[in-house]
Amino acid sequence: MGKLQDFSVSFDKNKVVYSPGESISGTVTVTVSQALQCKAIKVNCNGFCGITTKVNDAAWTTEEQYFNSSVSVADKGTLKTGAHTFPFKFLIPATAPTSFEGNYGKIIYRVRAFIETPRFTKDYNTETSFFLLSLLNLNEVPDIWGVRSSAVTQQFSYMLMKTGTVVLKAQTDMRGYTPGQVIQVSAKIHNQSGKTTGKMAASLMQRVTYETKKPTYDLRSIAEVEGGVVKANKEVEWKDQIIVPPLPQSFLGGCELIKIDYYVKVSLKFPDATLTLPIHIGNVALDKRLQKADAAPSPSAAPSDAAAAVAAAPDASATTPTMPPRPAPKPAARPTPRPRAPSHNSPSAPPADYPDGGSPMMPDNKRQSQLVSPNAFSYAPGLFFGQNQQPHGGAAGALAGPAAAAAPGAVGLYPPVPTVGAITMPQGPPPNYSSSTYPQEAPPPYDESCDT
Repeated sequence: MGKLQDFSVSFDKNKVVYSPGESISGTVTVTVSQALQCKAIKVNCNGFCGITTKVNDAAWTTEEQYFNSSVSVADKGTLKTGAHTFPFKFLIPATAPTSFEGNYGKIIYRVRAFIETPRFTKDYNTETSFFLLSLLNLNEVPDIWGVRSSAVTQQFSYMLMKTGTVVLKAQTDMRGYTPGQVIQVSAKIHNQSGKTTGKMAASLMQRVTYETKKPTYDLRSIAEVEGGVVKANKEVEWKDQIIVPPLPQSFLGGCELIKIDYYVKVSLKFPDATLTLPIHIGNVALDKRLQKADAAPSPSAAPSDAAAAVAAAPDASATTPTMPPRPAPKPAARPTPRPRAPSHNSPSAPPADYPDGGSPMMPDNKRQSQLVSPNAFSYAPGLFFGQNQQPHGGAAGALAGPAAAAAPGAVGLYPPVPTVGAITMPQGPPPNYSSSTYPQEAPPPYDESCDT
């Protein structure tokens, strides 16, 4: 190398994978054995796509530029003997596509350094590549939820004679996968002929399209699984799975010259029956919770629905409900409780819904006593509890309760029924029934409620 012993580009923290919109920084190292005259030292960062019509040919027939930035890190002068370092920093555009390398084209990102010397002297250059990864979130791909299915019917011919038909149906469990996930493939083959079919097979296929004047297609099989045959007049259901290996993502957003498609091909070798199931390969896996969220009603409709439910609920003060089968909580002791009128039997809570339609029973067929928090009865009209609760005021009072406090924005008509034996009585004074306007008399004692 003569005077120049070392001329290299290195990235900070030895990082080689970056994201769009991120900055890339590093240093250029120059080591000379004797003084070297130079006009300038420049650093260039660029990204482009090049495609060709010949396999592994670097003479690009078509190119597409994404960015090209240069900076001068040293002006005209003399590099003294020894090592010299020059820092640099570039910003990667947010629209740059993911790096890719195929048989007929590449998406390349690199940092190059140049030492420009005086006239009649050799110039020096070096370069280092880096990779760009723009994550593809499968949850943002349109029409991504559900299974992918297809069907085909093929005539079964033997020695130029049609002997029947074969019906082939197949599906994949999802429409999008990430490397490492498993594609569940299932197929049903109904052989409506008098001949045995060939073996069935499923393949994960990749098709790369290079957009030139005459598009070039690069089709290859990534993985394949094989099944058995189907005898005459039989119907068989076949299931198998394909593990997705590390693959480029389906979409190269920002690139107009290279298109990548994936699909699962299910076929019979005899008769020649084939169907395709298009899928997507991404970097962020599908989240089934988002699918449930898409299927749920919109948040704007929830308050109106809840308000309609509250409006449709009968007024507890206008009707006299019957005693529920569940035990009522034991009220605070009163000095002189008045006897309960037989015609007025108003409960302090609505009945709980049990699977068998009855009340919780102990193994000895006796009623089980439970401690219930007063918060569980905040929906009872007219009752007031001094635990940061508001008095009854129509729909707002009916919707108050632990459920509404625990889930902001969620509207529920009733709070959840406490689990037996899982709730303890909160600390604090007992409910103050004397300040209530309804009911006009104390709730019945515990024993009397159980007898009722």
